[in-house]
Amino acid sequence: MNATAGNPASRTTAPIGISTWLNVHVWHWRLASFAIAAVVAAPILVVASAWLAPDTTVWQHLVNTVLGELLRNTAYLILGVGIGVFVLGVGLAWLTAMCDFPGRRLFDWALMLPLAIPAYVLAFVAVGLLDFSGPVQGWLRGLLGHSDYWFPPIRSTGGVVAVMVLAFYPYVYMLARAAFLGQGRSMLETGRVSGLSPMGAFLRVALPMARPAVAAGIALALMETLADFGAVSIFNYDTFTTAIYKAWLGLSSLSAAAQLATLLLLFVALALFGEQRLRGRARYHVGLKRGRERRIRLKGANAFFATIASAVVLLLAFVIPVGQLLVWVWQTAYLDFDTRYFQFFANTLSLGAAAAVITTFCALLLAYTYRLRPDRVTRGAVRFATLGYALPGSVLAVGIMLSFIWLDQRLAHLMQQWFGMALGPLLAGSLIALILAYGVRFMAVAHGPIDSAFEHIKPSLWQAARSLGASNWEILWRISIPMLRTGLLSAGLLVFIEVMKEMPATLLLRPFGWDTLATRIFEMTSEGEWERAALPAVTLVLAGLIPVVMLVRRSTPRI
Repeated sequence: MNATAGNPASRTTAPIGISTWLNVHVWHWRLASFAIAAVVAAPILVVASAWLAPDTTVWQHLVNTVLGELLRNTAYLILGVGIGVFVLGVGLAWLTAMCDFPGRRLFDWALMLPLAIPAYVLAFVAVGLLDFSGPVQGWLRGLLGHSDYWFPPIRSTGGVVAVMVLAFYPYVYMLARAAFLGQGRSMLETGRVSGLSPMGAFLRVALPMARPAVAAGIALALMETLADFGAVSIFNYDTFTTAIYKAWLGLSSLSAAAQLATLLLLFVALALFGEQRLRGRARYHVGLKRGRERRIRLKGANAFFATIASAVVLLLAFVIPVGQLLVWVWQTAYLDFDTRYFQFFANTLSLGAAAAVITTFCALLLAYTYRLRPDRVTRGAVRFATLGYALPGSVLAVGIMLSFIWLDQRLAHLMQQWFGMALGPLLAGSLIALILAYGVRFMAVAHGPIDSAFEHIKPSLWQAARSLGASNWEILWRISIPMLRTGLLSAGLLVFIEVMKEMPATLLLRPFGWDTLATRIFEMTSEGEWERAALPAVTLVLAGLIPVVMLVRRSTPRI
């Protein structure tokens, strides 16, 4: 459905006076959408403004010590993860979407399951298993009878890249798989008729047509990589996210943290620019094949290697990590399954529920306002308000903290001037700051399902309600919301799960005593106690399976 169809004023059948009525009564809805966009803009502008008064002493220290390493490590991550997720995501998507081999039906959906495991959970499981003191090398020393052997170091650039590729390849896999299913085998046969080999037809026909989806998947993976804090800190692999954390809490320089955050934003902007360049002007003009499309049947060695490749990726990215977490939980649950764990769990649920309700409500306002007035200004406000997902949590934390410190100072000055009262910090370091960071970060996550649900509401229902004198609020409350229940539930659930897993913003903004499951994992892994980090990690993985199951059900065609 065309988005403009949601605006009854644009329809020739609208009653006389509807357009004028809308212009008068929509302004406060647009004002709400502009306010939400301004909230997203504020942290970005505040972070950028930090360059107006740079902390030269701290920056001299950073330039002389770690800045070169930060740039080099970030470049290695972008290059390694980009290549890795492309190879794994596209390769596995092609096998499951277009080929037939033993186990394909299982791998088709199971290869999305690693989305349920946060990268920092996969990281500490990998280190706990493969480090020198871990069970794998312990078994190897027992087998050889000595420790004079070579084993690839897990705490290395290759190790952190491998973990992030296994954590983030499903973004590319999911989107590329949908693109290949949309093409069907007919496109490939067209290339074969033109004299191309199977590999040539894939490279010159199928892959170029899937380029927009592949580019979007790689961009998502790279943005998650740039935003990651937990995994790189577990590997002691310094990037801009760890540098922001150290500048803020270690060097006590919020301005230096803000300036580092602007450099991180440059890398995010480069990732988005790269996606646009890769996407180009490509558009899809084929729909999902609903019939029983004949797949390429692999035989012999090809079928064997397809099954082995899919199985190895699934084992490394999901089965082994979850299995090891369960073993550790069994061994150490008696140490951590106490009132403190329930407090972590309650804090996580409280923050997730509050952020989900507020973010879903704001996303509903954005989507509804656009239906009321789908012009360029409103469209721009909606797009800007949903940019937060591209902002790393550490960047948002810095921007929000600086904003709230400024507001607290102004409030304290006014209270002192007007009432002679000394007012301490009210906003900085409060739950308001943390929930605001969640809302800005995950507004796009909530907006997607709600916006899609609005597409299924016929404009004639709104038009009929207006002809009977209903206000915009009555149309939203009495007509739209009952029809949006599924979209609202999906949006709230997705935000809730994302908030549970968010680590950087929670670490930097949480009030004293408000530890969550994610911060508990960080605390235990910082001390090298992998086993005791397993219980909160299993809880997050189980929660993360909910949206993954929803994605699997939506993305699997019924054929």
